[in-house]
Amino acid sequence: MKYTKDQISFEDGLKKEWLITNGIGGYASSSILGINTRKYHGLLVAALTPPARRSVILSKVDEAIRINGKYIPIYSNIGKDYITKGYKYLDSFEKRYIPIFTYKVKGILIKKMICMEYGKNTVTILYIVENIGYPTTLVLTPVMNFRDFHTTTFDKTFDLQEQIEKNQVKVIIDKKSETPVYLHCSDGTYIKHDNDTFKNMYYIEEEKRGLDALENLAVPGRYEINLEPNEQKCITFTCSLEANIEEIDAKEIINKEISRISGLLYESNLLENKNLKGKEELARDYIIASDNFVAYRPSFALYTIIAGYPWFLDWGRDTLIAFEGMLLLSKRFKEAREVLLTCIRDTKYGLVPNGYSGYDNRPLYNSVDASLLLFEQVKKYLRYTNDYEFVKERMYKTLIKIIEAYITGIDVDGNNIHLDSDDYLLSSGTPNIQNTWMDAKVGDYVVTPRNGKAVEINCLWYNALMIMSSLTELYSDIDLSKKYKEYAEKCRESFNSKFYNKNKKSLYDVLGDESVRPNQLFALNLTYPIMDLTSKEANEVFNTVTKKLLLPKGLRTLAPDEEKYIGIYKGGVYERDTSYHQGITWPWLLGLYFDAFVNMVNAEKDEKKKARLQKAYNKFITEVEEIFENEFYYSDCVVGSLSELYDSEEPYLAKGSPAQAWSIAEIFRIIFQGKDKIK
Repeated sequence: MKYTKDQISFEDGLKKEWLITNGIGGYASSSILGINTRKYHGLLVAALTPPARRSVILSKVDEAIRINGKYIPIYSNIGKDYITKGYKYLDSFEKRYIPIFTYKVKGILIKKMICMEYGKNTVTILYIVENIGYPTTLVLTPVMNFRDFHTTTFDKTFDLQEQIEKNQVKVIIDKKSETPVYLHCSDGTYIKHDNDTFKNMYYIEEEKRGLDALENLAVPGRYEINLEPNEQKCITFTCSLEANIEEIDAKEIINKEISRISGLLYESNLLENKNLKGKEELARDYIIASDNFVAYRPSFALYTIIAGYPWFLDWGRDTLIAFEGMLLLSKRFKEAREVLLTCIRDTKYGLVPNGYSGYDNRPLYNSVDASLLLFEQVKKYLRYTNDYEFVKERMYKTLIKIIEAYITGIDVDGNNIHLDSDDYLLSSGTPNIQNTWMDAKVGDYVVTPRNGKAVEINCLWYNALMIMSSLTELYSDIDLSKKYKEYAEKCRESFNSKFYNKNKKSLYDVLGDESVRPNQLFALNLTYPIMDLTSKEANEVFNTVTKKLLLPKGLRTLAPDEEKYIGIYKGGVYERDTSYHQGITWPWLLGLYFDAFVNMVNAEKDEKKKARLQKAYNKFITEVEEIFENEFYYSDCVVGSLSELYDSEEPYLAKGSPAQAWSIAEIFRIIFQGKDKIK
């Protein structure tokens, strides 16, 4: 992914972002112009309690050149009433393993490479400077803060404490935490600033979202590095929460990171996939993109999956939906085992945590589906690894406890989950609780409560019972196997008699709710589909979803002929959250559609019908490949990633979180596996 000066307009450059991460929940990110357009942007956004308590530490480094006494900024910033136009000197931006900026100013060439040290809250920048025929000074000015990344500091007065030892500086920015930040430059001289504040940095993306968009930041000092005529220098600048950083060599950190990613690519065997011939670069960039979301939780001594950047942490539901595409697809089986253990670590009354608090790591249980999604992913793990011993020793007892808890009933955090003894269907939630994936809530207003007998919950319940019937039989718990098979059969019978809506040729989203939504695809896409895939009803459900919900970049969350449909995601918090699942397109839903399509084609017995289905399937796979390869590299989100949402009206703009785990996971699963799924 490379953009040259001719390809980077100011407007486009502001919309495109880059992202790198450190494997423990911290990250560095900004626009490709080097202008921070979000309060979440920064060169060191550290996870103080990994992967949680993310804090903006180093907002940016403003670089300038001094030639013959003339100060030339090559940095760019936006204030409410000004723009610093250093981007005029940006000759190219490139992102492969790391972001690389190349500047040309008055004949001087400056290449800047940014890398995070894996497993540490450390960012290092390598500057390679080729000077021309007269004395020049490179000026590096760190712009800093110490705040929760969801907030801004506008009225704050910074009272910095600095300890300076040659080129290493220990800075305490926030006396409340007294956490020191360390700065070091491998060359030049550090010059301390007194009471220097960067005022009114303006975050245009936050203003679009109806949030505070102005901030003041601290400027503790600057480094000045002299260059002789025709001299070339390599300079390392480092910012870290770790002491003793003076020995860090940026080139060494960069080489280690490239070697680590290359090792992941080698272990994945993706380059051996015959379908990826000529797409080796795409395979590498998928590994880089997916690796950004795989993070270690030191307090658990286990891996987890971050749902999205910049503002999400790890969520149980998101983790399990992204599980195959993040880890199994790339053969990261060790991390896959640990993620499964993370999911069940704090299971309470049969509920897998839907996430953990970003402030105190307290488990949150507002989810009816996370526990049920777990069974499908355990089944997929077994399909990839055949590791039945791990499942028996580490997972099996918890899986039984979850099933038994759902049968008995669960009333935790308002979930109100119970099995109806008349029809063996699951009911959950209340009008005031959002516990499915359509979980938007504004204050006390639940946008899509979906309480009652929700379609995907019962599909997942049937699937979980069937998987457990198989496992209990394998592990010689014959009575349990028979019990779960009996419950599954009764659930399936009730589902097929109650959920099909003849009027709309679709499934009720919740019994009594005729809204046409993509959740009904769960009836077709799982290991054990609850519907007969060769039935007229199953075909009508799939056709209705195709006609009313399928778009080039995902599936609508509500059909456009429904009264509450909203097709554009925009505005402040209320406007955005009330449209979130009311028609906006989500790319991860293509994974549901893909699996349903595969199941439908493979189940079809009539050769002519199968041929027609397969032709449509091949067209779908080709379109996904073409659309999302372009989207991956060139869309207005994080280059080399995929966003959370898209508008459902042309031109289908990327919206929401600019880098989302389940978007990457599901789209690349389709791209890499699509041609091999049909039997």
